[in-house]
Amino acid sequence: MGLQWRRFHTLEAVSGGDRSLAQLRQQEQQEALRLSLLKAAPSFGFDNLVADWTFLNFLQYFGDAEVRNQVGYRVSPEFFEVIVAKDPRFILPYLFLSTSTSLFAGQPERAVAMMQQGIQAMTPTLPAGGYRVWRYLGIDQLLFLGDGEAAQLSFETAADWADQSMEPEAAAVAEASRQTAAFLAQNPASKAAQISAWIQVINLAVDEQVQRIAIERIQALGGEILALEQGRVTVRYRSDE
Repeated sequence: MGLQWRRFHTLEAVSGGDRSLAQLRQQEQQEALRLSLLKAAPSFGFDNLVADWTFLNFLQYFGDAEVRNQVGYRVSPEFFEVIVAKDPRFILPYLFLSTSTSLFAGQPERAVAMMQQGIQAMTPTLPAGGYRVWRYLGIDQLLFLGDGEAAQLSFETAADWADQSMEPEAAAVAEASRQTAAFLAQNPASKAAQISAWIQVINLAVDEQVQRIAIERIQALGGEILALEQGRVTVRYRSDE
């Protein structure tokens, strides 16, 4: 996925430098309309292909940093409305859904609603890695909605589903999710739980900007970054329990 992401990041669609701000905003409106129509249109049995194609278009949209810096990420949720409607078991987009919709577009309610919708089509073992969506959901509920109780349930479910997974990373995810849920069980507004969730954001980050934001949030919560190597972070902080 890293190579694919870098490829789309370097493509960066068409440079925004040759278009005015008004033209870029008009293009955003047209993109939102196109996605709205795509979501409602029948796929004639090709739902998975529509979801795949939409995700590839999103990667190009998200990776066009020059344009995004001018007009923002407000259309991000529209891509995922299509993807979740067409193929709710397509796991990979949920990571980008959470980052782009909650963190960049500032619409965590929509991100949470889409993840909750997608989860309804999943079971603990189908598709593989479904536990990740529960973890993304818990992170958004905790960090962006401030709903510690809902986040605790999501992290607990992530751990339970990870226990049933054969994926190599599942055991570590289960342990981290249970630790965060335990923090929240003692204190739904726990700084320790928030720091733990931001650490997970760093570990899941698809670009350096997300990592920088997460590091700043950890520091604002009183955490001290001791090490950051290959996306893995070591943090020291005083427990608030």
